[in-house]
Amino acid sequence: MHDNELYPIGDAARRSGLSVSAVRFYADAGVIAPPVLTEGGHRLFDIRAIAQLELVRTLRDLGAGLDDIRRLLGGETTLHDLVVAHLELVERQERDLRARRAVLRALARQGGTVAQAALMHRLVSMSDDERERLIDEFWNEVSDGLDVNPDFVGRLREERPRLPEDPSAAQLDAWIELAHLVRHAEFRGAVRCYLQETYSAPPGRLMSATPVQDFIHGPGTRIMEEIMAAYRSGLPADAPRAQELAVRLADAAAGINGRQGTPGFRERMAAYFLAVEEVLREEPSEKSDAESRFGLTHGRYLSLVAAINGTPPAAEQEALPLAWMSAALRASVSGDAPGTAAGNPEGG
Repeated sequence: MHDNELYPIGDAARRSGLSVSAVRFYADAGVIAPPVLTEGGHRLFDIRAIAQLELVRTLRDLGAGLDDIRRLLGGETTLHDLVVAHLELVERQERDLRARRAVLRALARQGGTVAQAALMHRLVSMSDDERERLIDEFWNEVSDGLDVNPDFVGRLREERPRLPEDPSAAQLDAWIELAHLVRHAEFRGAVRCYLQETYSAPPGRLMSATPVQDFIHGPGTRIMEEIMAAYRSGLPADAPRAQELAVRLADAAAGINGRQGTPGFRERMAAYFLAVEEVLREEPSEKSDAESRFGLTHGRYLSLVAAINGTPPAAEQEALPLAWMSAALRASVSGDAPGTAAGNPEGG
């Protein structure tokens, strides 16, 4: 094509990929440079107008509005600014579509009513502040008058859903279910009952004590990571490294109450770990009942929060190697005995 060459509307349409009617519309709307009119009233388009038509087609295919395109071709904005603004619009529309899909999927799965459809739409449209208030209301009712260490309850409240700005369909599904659950008095009462039964009496009361929780979430975290790594590596419980970790664990645990991890303390700690291991192994029905209550109440809350936050659910976390830890503690006690070789759990 030559810069000074003029083309009839059919050629302009063919070269730009638009229909003749579309070319006529954009010309009449003043979106592109005005065409040259022949004496017979026929429109002729130069190469600049055809280039503008190609750009119009591309931007319209991307969903840009005529006003924005007109401003761009008129020099009132840049292509970069138009693209950035339109990208933000498309991303908002995408989020809205995902939210609608999550609502429709939930309704199709549950066979919901019109009222439930409206409720689910409100749930996925909540702002961050509204979601925070809903979770606060849930925990306020669950914890009111609860005979459980307040510091521990405070830690439980910190496990909150953080729906990302660009959530996946699975995260939206999890939020709809969680928001639906925490609004219901029956679920709030079930969580409250589970926490009361589990943490108001031994051994739950001991595990929820502030010093124990400070240890678990403080120095105990790093030590337990090292213990789990050693156990996964196949390190024998009576190996020097295993005994070293056991001593560090006992020292840190004893330090909660300002004591020292003496051999006697380590022996008692080993016996406790072994007793817990035996209970878990010998009473599967009771364990199953407890897991069932947990899974239907606080455990369900935690698993949905994990799905929303994109973190591993509690069910996927490794069980503590209690028997291995017990053996390592007892090996360290034997190693401390006079005339006993370190690492021999049968010595002394």
